[in-house]
Amino acid sequence: MDASDLAVFAAVARAGGITKAAQLLNTVQSNVTQRIHLLEDELGVALFHRHSRGVTLTSAGRQLLPYAQRIGQLVGEAKQAAIDGPIPRGKIVIGALETATALRLPPILAAYAAAYPQVEIEVSTGTTVGLTQSVLAHQIEAAFVAGPVNHPELIAVQVIEEELMLVTAPWVLDLDRMFSTTPADKFKIIVFRSGCAYRARLESLLAARGIVGVRGLDFGTLDGILGCVGAGVGITLLPRVVVAKAAAEGRVAVHTLPPDEARVPTVVICHRDAFVSTALARFIELARAHLATPSGARQPSASTRFPVAGPLPSPVVPSNGSAAAHRRR
Repeated sequence: MDASDLAVFAAVARAGGITKAAQLLNTVQSNVTQRIHLLEDELGVALFHRHSRGVTLTSAGRQLLPYAQRIGQLVGEAKQAAIDGPIPRGKIVIGALETATALRLPPILAAYAAAYPQVEIEVSTGTTVGLTQSVLAHQIEAAFVAGPVNHPELIAVQVIEEELMLVTAPWVLDLDRMFSTTPADKFKIIVFRSGCAYRARLESLLAARGIVGVRGLDFGTLDGILGCVGAGVGITLLPRVVVAKAAAEGRVAVHTLPPDEARVPTVVICHRDAFVSTALARFIELARAHLATPSGARQPSASTRFPVAGPLPSPVVPSNGSAAAHRRR
């Protein structure tokens, strides 16, 4: 059993069939079939149930698959580590909340592209829950999400603290009056799809005021949310920086909240065991430098440099423990 055998096995499991796996691997079907048979003979167990629609994993196959995926990930990281050097190059895949993508990332991406033109960046948007799952599954290397994030397999770096604002139609001037006069079944929250951290905070905020069981209208874009809120369809909760322009133009009204409800950190999360390339380390440094100062910074100082091929150092704090516990490791 070697890494290439396990890669073929994982491809068949992912594709659900020998023919599709052969296409993914750019090889012939007979080669894939032979490799699977050899692997099954070596292990002494069947890994797949064969049927007219393709193949499905046996119980033994389901137990083997996570190890095959982990080994494939390690092989890929080993290759990446071998060719990684002091000059950022190659490709990095990051994720970000829709709100961060709209306003926070563009100047960072522009500065990074100017400083490191040999790096290709792919950005995927999603909710905090969805992006966290993608980092855990090694589908993306890092993600900007709403904190705090508590998971033993993740490391979180706070890059900025946002102030959340309750956003309503422009004619709503008195929140207390709205809360006291509007029945709970008439409330509607306009939010990103399930898994959005701001959605959970808004539901908690309303529950603290005795408003529970509210209906939600899910949107995939920021413009869609602001348009519906501005038309009086419902209310939402978003960072001040995201809604400032719409509020200044009179399209929505914004309402401040108590500090304990308004403050939310935006953190960059990485998998604790994943390889951190020079390109990714420099990107996180530059993001922190830009977000730490109003004008941003093209190049972070040497004191903020992150190492490569290892866990990120202070001020990175493990999401499941204290800084002291991190130092003891």
